Amino acid sequence: MNAYIEKKFNQKLDIFLSKTKLKTILIAISGGQDSICLINLIENFQKKYNKELIVTYIYIDHQWTNNSQKQIKHLINIMKKTKKKFIIYQINQLTHSELKAREIRYNILIKYSKENKYTHIITAHTQTDKTETFLQHIIRGTSLNGITSFNEYRKFNETIQIYRPLLEFKRKEIKWLCRKLYLPVWSDITNYNYTINRNRLRHELIPYIHKYFNNDIDKKINYFLTNSKLENEYINQNAIKLYLNSRHNINVALNYHLIHKQHIALQIRTLQIFFFIIQNTILIQN
Repeated sequence: MNAYIEKKFNQKLDIFLSKTKLKTILIAISGGQDSICLINLIENFQKKYNKELIVTYIYIDHQWTNNSQKQIKHLINIMKKTKKKFIIYQINQLTHSELKAREIRYNILIKYSKENKYTHIITAHTQTDKTETFLQHIIRGTSLNGITSFNEYRKFNETIQIYRPLLEFKRKEIKWLCRKLYLPVWSDITNYNYTINRNRLRHELIPYIHKYFNNDIDKKINYFLTNSKLENEYINQNAIKLYLNSRHNINVALNYHLIHKQHIALQIRTLQIFFFIIQNTILIQN
């Protein structure tokens, strides 16, 4: 299986680099098994196929545990073997909110990317992360846009994109590879903190679904999300057409009579596009 995973990963990364023509990449790691596996796969790819590629790793420490310093030392020891540039950010403002921590983490990544002219950020998210994120979105209440936002490629803004090369692999496959290669995985105790909703999903709800409802829930959800993404893109394309046909040539306005004739889903999307453009126009002017 390790040969299969490495071969598939190398093919995906090679296609990605060929399309983007990148000479430098930024890898965001967390220190867990997925990140350690990603480091190993990236390093092997570079040695075999692209020695000219410049790789930088970045780690953001939220300091959720008392032994976070030990985890940093553990990562530093791993990075020394790679001889790559390794950036560490430590968050002084402690937060246990997963959404707030994610916002802080992404803001740091975007800021660092802009300052150092990185256009793409690679992360170690897997298909299992996609399943967990889908369930979180459903529980919170979301739209078709929301549940289809977790993809292999995602635009942060006009200049920065995120790429997830491990998104077709399940976490158990990554775990198997880490054990097969004796990779030094750090056991993070925050993964078992049940005040964090994702951990409760991961260790209680998803295993329960696997056991009593569907043993292949990751595959079924991924299939559903693939179809939903296509439907969402179709609605978006028609909403953009409707917006372009209904907007006023001079004033900040839409043709109500034209929009009112369309399906409610298109009406909502068109208004979302309209208000999004207005908001961004005001921000640019200010």
